Amino acid sequence: MSTFRTPRRRARLALAAAVTVAAALTGPVSRAATSSTADSAPSAGSSPAPAPSPGAAGLGDPVFPLDGNGGYRVDRYLLDFDWQAPGTPFEAATTVRATATQALSRFDLDFAGNTLRTVTVNGTTAMAVRDGDELVITPAEPLAAGRPFTVKVTYTADPTQIRHRDDAIEDYGWIPTPDGTVLYPQPDGAKMIFPSNDHPSQRAPVTFHITTPPGLTAVANGKLTARTEQADGRVRWTYDSGQPIATQLTQLAIGRFTFADSTGPHGLPLRDVVPDGLVAATEQYRELTADHIAWLEERLGPYPFDRYGLLVGDTDLGVALETQTLSLIPKADLLGDRVSAERNLVHELTHQWTGDSVGIRTWSDLWLSEGHARFYERLYSQEHGGDSFEATMRTAYAAHDQWRHDYGAPAEPTEPNLFKRMRYDGSTLVLYALREKVGRTVFGKIERAWVTRYQGRIAGTQDYIDLASKVAGRDLNGFLRPWLYGAKTPPMPNHPDWVVDPVQG
Repeated sequence: MSTFRTPRRRARLALAAAVTVAAALTGPVSRAATSSTADSAPSAGSSPAPAPSPGAAGLGDPVFPLDGNGGYRVDRYLLDFDWQAPGTPFEAATTVRATATQALSRFDLDFAGNTLRTVTVNGTTAMAVRDGDELVITPAEPLAAGRPFTVKVTYTADPTQIRHRDDAIEDYGWIPTPDGTVLYPQPDGAKMIFPSNDHPSQRAPVTFHITTPPGLTAVANGKLTARTEQADGRVRWTYDSGQPIATQLTQLAIGRFTFADSTGPHGLPLRDVVPDGLVAATEQYRELTADHIAWLEERLGPYPFDRYGLLVGDTDLGVALETQTLSLIPKADLLGDRVSAERNLVHELTHQWTGDSVGIRTWSDLWLSEGHARFYERLYSQEHGGDSFEATMRTAYAAHDQWRHDYGAPAEPTEPNLFKRMRYDGSTLVLYALREKVGRTVFGKIERAWVTRYQGRIAGTQDYIDLASKVAGRDLNGFLRPWLYGAKTPPMPNHPDWVVDPVQG
């Protein structure tokens, strides 16, 4: 994501009213205490299988402790949305195909802001209770460890659901456009769109089925696999994300769109999705994508997905977003000057390598995603008429102690400060310092090794330090950890004249 410019209570099943509402929604259910696989006695010499127990209500992320859930792995999401009109609730269903990683008596999905209808597990009605942003599901029979299971949740989706952050994210969730919507699910807003395992480390393929009125188009991550006109004139669009995707990187947009197809390096399919009235006005900068991909491939290696494109957001929200294979770019970014436009375009494209393909392990690792995207954005801009990279880094260096004081060290964000300046230029400064320390040639090898080794995987801060040390042939823990975690900004290699400003306040 680019821009210019607490733990929750667990009151599960304790409130009789909540149980009464759940019963009204789901009907009576069995609350078996043991798995059906435990009915037979264990064979001689074997240990009894663990008794079913609740899956963890969160993954314990240092920034969002209750985001994500334990006890299972999602294998695929299937989303079915029957879109009606802007600001109008509509019927929706999410099917989650998962595998239990423990014997489960119950489990959670992250889910917020919609009216729950029914919940089934393996086709049988399950008890479901809302607890803040958690949907606590108790299946009729416990789920055996290692076994696949399917959850289906039907609900009425509310496309007016929006939350606000006082950082670079601003508003997130369902963001309205004149004739439809675009999604801003970052950082943890996917739960407002569909029930999910809403944490960046938890990735799964997504199939989208979106039905729209005549004249409207639906678009989502990945490839359009079917377009079916129904008898009443409505159209059903089916997309498949292809590769697994983190929930914060999902995109689903509806509006009066034109598809602009072209080809990138090595025959890569490019498809821009543009509001009808903005096609000509945005064409000049949209046509730069192939050149941007080629420039980044020289530094980071082959583009990691099988397609790419830009979704032009017809919204006043001035935030771009790296939704996987389909970056969301606000219209204002494409209607201004070229230097500013290219900065945001290259930033979101870089995320496809770092942040999307190489996912982050925890939200504390966000510096790896945003720092890399800002690094290559700044480097490209310097080569194409923008500000001096060194000058911007010197400015960031001067402010770094203040940013540490206000927003936390690069790898130690707090929830309110997650997307503040430190995660952008402040984190880019860490990569700049590493380049100054090891030299440009070795740094380039580290970067290519990073996106190659962890392509399609998640990784964290220590993974980067270890890989950098291996490629450089020396232990870089003592150099990088003070930059990433220290209360004070270390000296900048090769720049003894750079000075950190005193902290104010």
